[in-house]
Amino acid sequence: MKRLTKIFLIACCVLASSVRAQDFHLSMYDAGPLFLNPAMTGMVDAPWRIHGQYRNQWKSVAFKPYNTALLSIDAPVGKWGFGGQLTEMRAGIGGYNVFQALGSMAYNVALDKSRFHQLALGLQGGITQKSIEYNIYTFDVQYTPTNGGYFDKNTNNNEKLSSRNIFIPQLNAGLLYFYGKQQSRLNPFFGYSVFNLMEPKETFFGFDNKLPMRHYAHAGVRINITELFYILPKALVMMQRNALEQTYAVDLSYYLKNDNVYLLGGMTYRNQDAGIIYLGARFKNYIAKIGYDVNTSSLKDASNSRGAIEVSFTYMGKKKKADVIRNCPRL
Repeated sequence: MKRLTKIFLIACCVLASSVRAQDFHLSMYDAGPLFLNPAMTGMVDAPWRIHGQYRNQWKSVAFKPYNTALLSIDAPVGKWGFGGQLTEMRAGIGGYNVFQALGSMAYNVALDKSRFHQLALGLQGGITQKSIEYNIYTFDVQYTPTNGGYFDKNTNNNEKLSSRNIFIPQLNAGLLYFYGKQQSRLNPFFGYSVFNLMEPKETFFGFDNKLPMRHYAHAGVRINITELFYILPKALVMMQRNALEQTYAVDLSYYLKNDNVYLLGGMTYRNQDAGIIYLGARFKNYIAKIGYDVNTSSLKDASNSRGAIEVSFTYMGKKKKADVIRNCPRL
């Protein structure tokens, strides 16, 4: 089997077996709400919100590490929410790149007269572009043993690559329930989202290869210990064909009343993959976080347990007046 075919088979195995190896992840997955669930579009107690997130992964073991960047903006309009998201993911010497542009909308409805029980439904659609820098690759048949051995790129590599650049339609959907009474001791929430609803064809070789649907189920409960301090245990389960990934976490927040600052922190465990710790703060309309992955998978000996560093920043527009009727416990 030729080298390029091997590269893509290995990449597919890594993508499909994320229980044992990190691929394109966001460990602070709910920092970017449109990335997690389209139903969270516009779910913010502010006139609008802009969010950015960046992740650098596998720098300890890869000459060209994985980089993921995300930018989103969304806003509530009555019971509706509208927004958009741009994502770019890049990995490997061969310049494998994924760029995604999505638009999102959601509709929020109260389930009771008090309007504390809320249900949101969301839809997200757009396009995904995937590309490789084919001219960078070398192949076994191009190897020349003379003069110490080298790869001659002028030699025919016998590969039948149908395209170096492919476009894939994207359609996602989700729902979210939450109990938003701020004075309550417990604020539970539950969400479900599904991606790749159209199961589009995805191949650089012209094969009949369908991208399977990816399912997310996430849930948690904010436990208000005091008026100033809460803890939030939560879980995320991701499923795609035969791949299953489980993430369990606890978030903490303490309000410094005199300084008007929320101190944020948390710990996350991704099953057989990584332990994550993050720290952050919320001041007025700004939220900033930084997290680090400690690799616990079978690659930890090569990586020295070093996985990834991730940062996120959110800015929310100023409100004209306070609204204490609804408050998503995750946000």
